[in-house]
Amino acid sequence: MLMDVWVNSSFCMSSIAVFFLLLVVSDYQVVVLVNGERIGEPSSSSSLSCDFFKGRWILDQSYPLYNPSSCPFIEHEFTCQKNGRPDQIYTKYRWQPHDCDLARFNGLDFFKRFRGKSIMFVGDSLSRNQWQSLTCMLHSAVPTAKYNVTRVDDVSIFEFTDYEVRVMLDRNVYLVDTVKEKIGRVLKLDSIVGGKLWKDIDMLIFNTWHWWNRRGPSQPWDYVEVGGQISKDIDRMLAFEKALMTWAGWVDSNIDPAKSRVFFQGISPSHYNGSEWQEPRARSCVGQKEPLLGSTYPGGLPPALSVLKNVLSTIKKPVTLLDITNLSLLRKDGHPSIYGLGGRTGMDCSHWCLCGVPDTWNEILYSLIL
Repeated sequence: MLMDVWVNSSFCMSSIAVFFLLLVVSDYQVVVLVNGERIGEPSSSSSLSCDFFKGRWILDQSYPLYNPSSCPFIEHEFTCQKNGRPDQIYTKYRWQPHDCDLARFNGLDFFKRFRGKSIMFVGDSLSRNQWQSLTCMLHSAVPTAKYNVTRVDDVSIFEFTDYEVRVMLDRNVYLVDTVKEKIGRVLKLDSIVGGKLWKDIDMLIFNTWHWWNRRGPSQPWDYVEVGGQISKDIDRMLAFEKALMTWAGWVDSNIDPAKSRVFFQGISPSHYNGSEWQEPRARSCVGQKEPLLGSTYPGGLPPALSVLKNVLSTIKKPVTLLDITNLSLLRKDGHPSIYGLGGRTGMDCSHWCLCGVPDTWNEILYSLIL
């Protein structure tokens, strides 16, 4: 399988008198937005297109892809089983697209493809969730491979030295800059100086959303600046959109598609309101043990996803959306709940257990790069 087109060929031979050859070709579509246009469309109307992000969750006893205990570097907030979660059926679900199969993750093949290269996740703790998932998937695939974990300022570096592969995390919750000035901490929606860390990276996976609605002590800024105007606050969805537009401008100005590939993680959902999944008595994700088994989330998609897709459609350089929102919305069972960082005094229905849902995000990422 090469580039953004997947070909599935099957051959049938019959030898009664003449050998007949039947070749069935299917083009698997990948959604890539370039200057507002979709590329990777099927080459003919008779071809079967495949959207990796439309499907359902099915039980598969060959899952999970790894035992989380084999990855001692997974952070406490994601190690649900170690933190006492008694059920494990949530680890046995596999995402099944409607019209094709995802390639099963092959860590050795991944190493071969990225030997001597660098991968960077950029964003908030949901990026950390996916980063830790990928490092564990790779470590579990080749457990004897040597690795080093270091940190330089806000950048965490997981290097598999035997393969010269670096999988990094840049903690940057807004993508745009937050600067300390005399008046206080200013969130600058037009500034993206932090982007200097992203240049010359072979594969970038961006993410931002969860911090945009934070207020009070957990809000890490005092003022917001846009268009040279400073204010105490603005509409948060508008701020999110303006920041994404600044990031989109950075992509168009700095990315060389021949050297770097760019993904956006999409909007990772939370589950704090059972009415959204037709269980009104549920006030959180605690006690949820199974996913929704349909293909569509009853509560609909978050408005932020439309904002994100609109901005992506304006970018001239190739950017692939990891459109993980709906498939993750179906996984009300996948969060740490009381088996996360806060334990029984906390409730985490935003992050994801590892092993778990982020492994599927990375399986899709792997299928997209084959």
